[in-house]
Amino acid sequence: MPSHTPLIKMTWTDHVTGRQGHLVIDRLVRGVSSGGLRMREGCTLGEVADLARGMTMKEVLHYNPESRYIPLGGAKGGIDCDPRHPDAHGVLVRYLRAMRPYIESFWTTGEDLGLTQDLVDRAAAEAGLVSSVQAVYPLLDDEAAARKRLADAFAVDVDGMGLDELVGGCGVAEAVLTALDHARVTHRGTRVAIQGLGTMGGSTARFLSRAGLSVVAIADIKGTLVNEAGLDVESLLRSRDAHGGIDRSAMRPADREMPGDAWLTVDADVLIPAAVSYAIDATNQGRITARWIVEAANMPVLAKAEELLALRGTAVLPDVAVNSGTNAWWWWTLFGDIGADADEAFAHIRRSMRALVDQVLARAQADGTTPRAAAHAVVADRLPLIAERFGWYR
Repeated sequence: MPSHTPLIKMTWTDHVTGRQGHLVIDRLVRGVSSGGLRMREGCTLGEVADLARGMTMKEVLHYNPESRYIPLGGAKGGIDCDPRHPDAHGVLVRYLRAMRPYIESFWTTGEDLGLTQDLVDRAAAEAGLVSSVQAVYPLLDDEAAARKRLADAFAVDVDGMGLDELVGGCGVAEAVLTALDHARVTHRGTRVAIQGLGTMGGSTARFLSRAGLSVVAIADIKGTLVNEAGLDVESLLRSRDAHGGIDRSAMRPADREMPGDAWLTVDADVLIPAAVSYAIDATNQGRITARWIVEAANMPVLAKAEELLALRGTAVLPDVAVNSGTNAWWWWTLFGDIGADADEAFAHIRRSMRALVDQVLARAQADGTTPRAAAHAVVADRLPLIAERFGWYR
């Protein structure tokens, strides 16, 4: 993607606690940008800027001139606070109040690391906002119908999990299956290790286990659960707390608990970092033996680590493609490309993600590059088409 300076980079300081929050608007399309809000201790402006750039790429990768959903620009918000801290909710509400003019006008946001959509929605209401995505409403043909369609979609439950929680994992799982198909590897029995059992990690684990893959390790904040014969994913999902922590009473006799970083080194074909950014660095990458790393989290693999992994034959499927399904589902639903129906949503996500990952892997093979470089090349091809149609800043 061509280098450029974000339209807006700003840091806010909470007058009550002194904690800081950040907002970066990387790009506007039709006057609007899209990107979630994360909350984690240590979140920086540089991190948020990188995430905002990634959001621009995710939007561009889903550009289809025949869809009702026309990709938006990229943006991101971040708050430097542990979401479990007693101050967290108050800081979140005050941040949203401070960012209200941006959210009302041109930044649509939602859940990300450390925050669920329910928490964002409740805090947004306390901050006096109509919705965290209200900036997109003027672009809708029928705002009332669109908002009802999205609300109905959020109310859909699939075997105890909300549709909004499942769509991202559906996309990640389809990326994994597409990579296996490219390599002519059988799905059943392929071993998977996942870091994180929150929204993205949990839903990914469900879809992959139901596709016949064996989830042999899952890490949470307390450690890594391992079972070489496969963990009982559904039981562990039912035991989770609001932050993805697993109740150890749900472990079976054959399950073992290992240190938190053990998910990196277990005997697995596929590693799925689905929690924090910067999880795989130049040091710990040397312990990885998996054939694929599939980035369900944002920016979990550092550039030097990816370079070294590529030399050893481990492919990294990049976040800008892999975890883009959640964002796209919101807009497909709101703009009316799909309805408030789980089967329709999953089918649309699978088709779109398979086409996207197929294109990225084929481009990487043709160009002799990594999947990330190929994804960036696809963005570079499509970005001028969007700019020609909508302009660079409007």
